[in-house]
Amino acid sequence: MQTTTDDAFMTAAPPSPPPAAATTPQAAPATGARSLAGRKISAVVERAVARSGISCAVVLASGESLRFGPGEPQFTLRFRSDKPLLGPMTEYALGKAYIEGEFDIDGDMMAMQEVRGLLKPDGNLAILLGFLWQLVAIPATRINKNAIDKHYTFGDDFYLSYIDTKYRFYSHVLYHSDDETLEEAAEHKLESMWNALQLKPGMRLLDIGGGWGPVHQYCGPRGVDVTSLTIAEDSFKFISALDARLGLDNCAVKLEDFLVHQPAQQYDAIVIYGVIEHIPYYRRFCARVWDLLKPGGRLYLDASASVQKYDSSDFIRRYIWPGAHSFLCVQDIVQELLFHGFDIVETKNETHDYELTMLHWAQRFEQNKDAIIAKWGEQIYRLWRVYLWTGSYGFRVDALQAYHVVAQRRPDRGPRPGAFKRTTQFLRSFK
Repeated sequence: MQTTTDDAFMTAAPPSPPPAAATTPQAAPATGARSLAGRKISAVVERAVARSGISCAVVLASGESLRFGPGEPQFTLRFRSDKPLLGPMTEYALGKAYIEGEFDIDGDMMAMQEVRGLLKPDGNLAILLGFLWQLVAIPATRINKNAIDKHYTFGDDFYLSYIDTKYRFYSHVLYHSDDETLEEAAEHKLESMWNALQLKPGMRLLDIGGGWGPVHQYCGPRGVDVTSLTIAEDSFKFISALDARLGLDNCAVKLEDFLVHQPAQQYDAIVIYGVIEHIPYYRRFCARVWDLLKPGGRLYLDASASVQKYDSSDFIRRYIWPGAHSFLCVQDIVQELLFHGFDIVETKNETHDYELTMLHWAQRFEQNKDAIIAKWGEQIYRLWRVYLWTGSYGFRVDALQAYHVVAQRRPDRGPRPGAFKRTTQFLRSFK
């Protein structure tokens, strides 16, 4: 590591020490950051350099400049004050400081993730207690509405500034090769769903979530009757206008929570893109899906995933996905599907697809920086910038995964074990 400063006095060569006796050992020259703030950030960055070989620079508020790694810096952190570095060195604390403009990040955002990845991701007691309170004390439908209101209410133009322009997916798309565009990969995602659900003209398809209408746009013209459920008013208005513009009389959208949906007749198939992350109540979810599907009907479900349910950082819980959000836990959803009268037809790991999807989103988002700041402000730009780059990096290093699961409804409801049997199974799992 090299250190410099804008202070000419500090850069001047120190006076030569007096000659010492030959038998007196020479002290090693002092190196590294001089300030407490500099020493704290250096401790993290030096570990990142040693682990991954990145190169970067840090400029402190005092003007002290630190260089790490070989060659030209891949990115530079510029602090406007020492405050973010004098408190806890956690992902939440530094993420909050970045959003509030206390420092800037210039350069390669993916290389910067090597530093962020060494910060402690959790430990904020208030955030943890807030999450637990919502999980156990607030009705699921209310939690869902609050979460959607906080994440999806910036207006269509905000999200359409970075997602694919053809089908407007706000979940991962599927790449046949890494050099494909978002739009090509979006087409593949819909092809995958169509084939897995074995859709045919005249079938009734329930789309849980709706988004910006990709299922209507793809399946409607192919003769499938699509009903979408959404609790986001912007989504409801967008899909309604899309159906009218494309003349999709066989498609409909309802402003209604899936958990209370009561159709006149059962569906031939159900698709849920990403929305299972907002419905972590797998037992209730699977029971509802079984009721809504005809015997032999299929479910196509996909989402970002984590090995442990409810495994999320404080920053994500506070700023990105409030409420009882949970990345998909594959082993838990598969268990509940089997308990509730489903056969598992297919599971597929699509982690790399999500990495590429969020990489494209992040790049497009940065290309629209000026327009986004002008309309939504710099704090929102900074928040979403960190979110998109951090997400892509998480999939790259397998901190997050992505899957799709296809299940088929059996005639019987499955074993559906009660509380006593589940407790017994839980205790046996310790062996």
